[in-house]
Amino acid sequence: MNPTVKYEITKRLLTANGQPLSGQQLADDFGLSRTAIWKHIKELEEEGYEIETIKKKGYVLSSSPDSLQAAKINQYLTTKRFGHTIHYEVSCPSTQPIAHQMAQSGAPDGSIVVCEEQTAGKGRMARVWTSTQGKGIWMSVIIRPEIPPTKAPQFTLVAAVAVTRAIEDIADVRAEIKWPNDLLINGKKCTGILTELQADMDRVHAIILGIGVNVNQQVTDFPEEIQSIATSIQMVTGKTVDRAELVARILHHLEIYTDLYVMHGFEPLKILWESYSCTLGKRIKAIMIHQQIEGLALGITSEGILQVKTDDGQIHGIYSADIEIQN
Repeated sequence: MNPTVKYEITKRLLTANGQPLSGQQLADDFGLSRTAIWKHIKELEEEGYEIETIKKKGYVLSSSPDSLQAAKINQYLTTKRFGHTIHYEVSCPSTQPIAHQMAQSGAPDGSIVVCEEQTAGKGRMARVWTSTQGKGIWMSVIIRPEIPPTKAPQFTLVAAVAVTRAIEDIADVRAEIKWPNDLLINGKKCTGILTELQADMDRVHAIILGIGVNVNQQVTDFPEEIQSIATSIQMVTGKTVDRAELVARILHHLEIYTDLYVMHGFEPLKILWESYSCTLGKRIKAIMIHQQIEGLALGITSEGILQVKTDDGQIHGIYSADIEIQN
């Protein structure tokens, strides 16, 4: 089966709004026999698409599976660049290495890798990230901004704002940003962001932005050891979220905020970031490799550095740390 033809048939079915697609018209458009089109339809049915055949009219899509296939995401895309190249896997160890390989092979700005399940998903500091099959968004985005490498770490903060806005748009629920890379809902983690870099000394070639969002999990989908600290959008709202629509909305905001950051720096985004932060104004413990600092989280600089005031009155700039909120 030709994957390009199957993709195009899927796209047409999804955007037909219940109108029948003529099998003969499809055959003519793709230069195939009616039997070949029928085989593609049968393959889609095996993947969970419910397709009705109406005599003398054609194929009508009754329902589609909750998947992150390219055609599903494409029906919601509003971007100029982001998400226009989609690499989809049913299952893979992690989307990050695939995205790194694609970036090195010249994949365009805004290309994404997305899968239904990661078998070896990772977060910051090589921690395990649980990626339940068919329940979340496990995605890597390749971004090619014309910036020096020193400005790349702020993309974690840019992405946090984009994902927060997208969740608010689609699920009408407010997530909060815990510096630097977690989104929390009601104090429990629902999203992690991982920023990796391909660069020379003076130039970024690609930023590989890993985004993991817990979307439709129930509490039993999480390992027992994290059930008390993890949540999903569905657990909070009681409603199933269309994951493909949420992916498209994340890409919508990510493209806008990437362009804003490249043109004007972090300052315009800093106000948005701070409005969603659950870290600022709180007493925190910052745990780093060689030291720990406790104090009041005052704010972030225009470079995204967290400012912490310790009890002796000193202000420390925290570049990277695990944060525990103490009140």
